[in-house]
Amino acid sequence: MAFLSDIEIAQAANPLPIVKVAEKLGISEDDLELYGRYKAKISPAVLKSLKDKPDGKLILVTAITPTPAGEGKTTTSVGLTDGLNAIGKKACAALREPSLGPSFGLKGGAAGGGYAQVIPMEDINLHFTGDLHAITTAHNLCAAMLDNHIQQGNELGIDPRRIVFRRAMDLNERALRNIVIGLGGPANGVPRESGFDITVASEVMAIFCLASDLMDLKARLGRMVLAYTYDNKPVTVDDIHAAGSMAALLKDAIKPNLAQTLEGSPAFIHGGPFANIAHGCNSVQATRLGLKCADYLVTEAGFGADLGAEKFLDIKCRMAGLKPDAVVVVATVRALKMHGGLSKKDLAREDLDALEAGIPNLIKHIENITKYGLPVVVAINKFPTDTNAELALVAKKCEELGAEFALSEVWEKGGKGGIELAQKVVKACEKPSTFKFIYDADMSPKEKMNAIAREIYGADGVDFTLQAEKDLERIHELGKDNLLVCMAKTQYSLSDDPAKIGRPSGFRITVREVRLSAGAGFLVAITGSIMTMPGLPKKPAALNIDVDADGKITGLF
Repeated sequence: MAFLSDIEIAQAANPLPIVKVAEKLGISEDDLELYGRYKAKISPAVLKSLKDKPDGKLILVTAITPTPAGEGKTTTSVGLTDGLNAIGKKACAALREPSLGPSFGLKGGAAGGGYAQVIPMEDINLHFTGDLHAITTAHNLCAAMLDNHIQQGNELGIDPRRIVFRRAMDLNERALRNIVIGLGGPANGVPRESGFDITVASEVMAIFCLASDLMDLKARLGRMVLAYTYDNKPVTVDDIHAAGSMAALLKDAIKPNLAQTLEGSPAFIHGGPFANIAHGCNSVQATRLGLKCADYLVTEAGFGADLGAEKFLDIKCRMAGLKPDAVVVVATVRALKMHGGLSKKDLAREDLDALEAGIPNLIKHIENITKYGLPVVVAINKFPTDTNAELALVAKKCEELGAEFALSEVWEKGGKGGIELAQKVVKACEKPSTFKFIYDADMSPKEKMNAIAREIYGADGVDFTLQAEKDLERIHELGKDNLLVCMAKTQYSLSDDPAKIGRPSGFRITVREVRLSAGAGFLVAITGSIMTMPGLPKKPAALNIDVDADGKITGLF
C-alpha cells in the first residue's frame, strides 16, 4: 500500500480561513494580524483582556529517549488535540516553531506527520511569520554593537579575549563553530576568536520564550552578560545600550502565531528552543493564551522526559507559575526494541525479548514524571508492524507502574485515531496531583545539577572539569548561584554518552562548561560532547527539497 508523504497530505487539505479558526477560541478578527489567509499573529490585548478568566487544563506531551526509529511526539500532540475536539472538548495546541537546522538537516520539521499535522506545513517548517529570523537578527545586532563598542574606543574596557557572546544563525553550519573575526587591518575591527551557535540555542531565543510581555522581554535582554572587562567586571546588553533596538526588532515576533491542524483545531505555534541545548518549550505567552482560550491545552517539550519535560517542569512552570494537570509519555514499540539492542533493519519482525530489554527506558521516563507528582498516560504511537503480543507486553508494564495506556493511531486516522488517548487524558486531568519540583531554587548550582542527574538521568553523580569549576566560581562571585539550571545533554541517552541506550546505570555526568544566561534566568550546564551548533549529515534533507515554477514545494518530508 502506497502512503502519501506528509507534504502531499498537507497540500491536499482544505484549511479554514484563520479568522474562522480564531472564532473557535473567542478571538475576533480585529485582534488578528493576518499573514495571508491561513496564519495570523494575536494582539497582546487579547491575553490582557482574559487575565481574570480561569485557566483550562494543561497537558504536557513528552516521550521516551529518541531513536532513529522515531517516536512521534508532535504528531501525538496534534492528534490528541484533534481527538479532544472529536469527543466534544474545547481544545487547542501550543507548539514550537521548527528550526531550519533540522528542516534541512537530519531530524526533519516539527509540524507533526501523516493526518496529524499543523498547516500550512510548508510555511511553518520554513519561514512562517519570520520570528526565528527576527530573533537571529536581534542576536546579531547585539554582537555587532558589542564589537563596534570595542572598535570605537572601548569605553567600558572590554577584554576581547573574554567575550562570551557569540553570533547565531538558524542553520546547521559546523564550519562556523569556531572562527576568527576582525582580520584585515584597523578599519575592520579588533581580531579575536568567536563562533556561531544555532539560533534555537541563543539566549535571545530562551528569553523570547520565557518573557511575559514585550517590556519583560526588553528587561531580560538588558540583563544578558556579553563579556568581561580587563578588571573582571561583567558587561551586559544594557551597558552597551542595545536592549531597546533588540526589542524593537522583536516587537512583532513576540506576538503568538495562530495556525490550525488538518482538522481545523486551533494551534498556537511560537518560539523554538531545542531541548538538548536549550529549554525546549514554546513561549510562555502562547501557553498562557491557550489556557485562557480553551478548556484543554496540549503542549509539547522537546526530546525525552529527561530533557524537555524536566526543563518544562523545573524552569518554565516555575517561572510562569504553571501547573500541568497530566503528562503524556509517547513511545513506539519500534523505538523500545531499538533500546533493547535490535538494529533498525530488524524492527519489522516481532521480538519480545528485545522489547522486554528496551521497556526499562519507558519505565524510567514514567518514573521521572511521577516524581513530579503528576498523572501519566502512556501513548503508544502504533505502527503497522506492531504485533498484539508486543502491544500487550507494553500495556502490562504500564499497568504494573499504575500508568494509563492508550494506543495512538493519529498518524493514520487523525483525530479519530486519538479518541482513546483523549478519553484517558481527560480522566487523568481529574486525578489529584501533588506537583513539585525536582530541586529547590535555593540550592547551589552543583546541588541542582546533581539532583537532576541522580533523580532524572539515574546517574551516580556529576563530575566538573576545571573549566566548569572556574565558571561556577565566577558565577558565585557575580551572585548568580540562585539561578535555575538548564542541562545541555545528548538527546540519545539518559546519560551524556549517546552510545548508552536503554536505561543505563553506574554512570556519571561530566559538566565541562557552565554558561551564564542571566537574562533567561538560568545557568546552562554543557555536558559530555554536546555542541551548540549542529552539523549537516552526510545526506541532508536539503538534497530532497525542490520547488517548481508555480512555487509548489516538494521533498519537505
